[in-house]
Amino acid sequence: MQHLQEAVAFIQTQTQHFAPSTGIILGTGLGALAKEVEIQHEISYADIPHFPVSTVESHAGRLLLGTLSGQKVVVLQGRFHYYEGYSMEQVVFPVRVMKLLGIKQLFVSNAAGGLNPEFQISDLMLIDDHINLLPSNPLIGPNDAQLGPRFPDMYAAYDPALLARARAAAVALGQNETTQRGVYVAVPGPMLETPAEYRYLRTIGADAVGMSTVPEVIAARHLGLPVLAVSVITDLCYPGQLKPVVIADILAAAAVAEPRLTALMKAVLAAE
Repeated sequence: MQHLQEAVAFIQTQTQHFAPSTGIILGTGLGALAKEVEIQHEISYADIPHFPVSTVESHAGRLLLGTLSGQKVVVLQGRFHYYEGYSMEQVVFPVRVMKLLGIKQLFVSNAAGGLNPEFQISDLMLIDDHINLLPSNPLIGPNDAQLGPRFPDMYAAYDPALLARARAAAVALGQNETTQRGVYVAVPGPMLETPAEYRYLRTIGADAVGMSTVPEVIAARHLGLPVLAVSVITDLCYPGQLKPVVIADILAAAAVAEPRLTALMKAVLAAE
């Protein structure tokens, strides 16, 4: 808590106590939404006390505070992953900082592999549930009651009201055919999965696979924050479509989806 308070105090000093209502985490290749924010303050992660530093390609490593669709937002332009060597507490440190800055809801995006044979590259998937196959989670260890309860409920980890608003926005934007809904499974990485592992993940009920998001969602629910999460399907991982993955192709697929993701996020915010 002391580290959290020191990080928050620094940010507040730099931003004249700017109070955002929505936190947004931008995943791999999905930084374009930041261009839509009317930025009032920009801070490098490296300057914030106790903040991790992004090490992954396409993660800019900046905290942006400003206005989007008339709402005050704080944007993480780049996130942190367990495979980078960070502890789970470090991975979710920014979520807790954003909560202490004043956010009332969290929007999350990620790039993911599509396991559902109905999905196509560059589709969006609204996450309505998840499976955690990471080796730990951010609530392991002593509970800090200042952050949340010892046993937070995960029955509706992805907020039904935000999901309904996102589905309505997709229809209004003409994105219904390219906006899916499904279960996200988180794996440790950084290697991608084998064909047998993809079959296993599909068998246990996953529609998309990635290496992030779930720790952040667990931390957000612990904090009492409603969550909206969206995956961009950047490669296809089901029989008949499997092939070696090139990171440049993943980034290109994310770039194709970025305008739709940006429009969707803006529309959900505007519906507040």
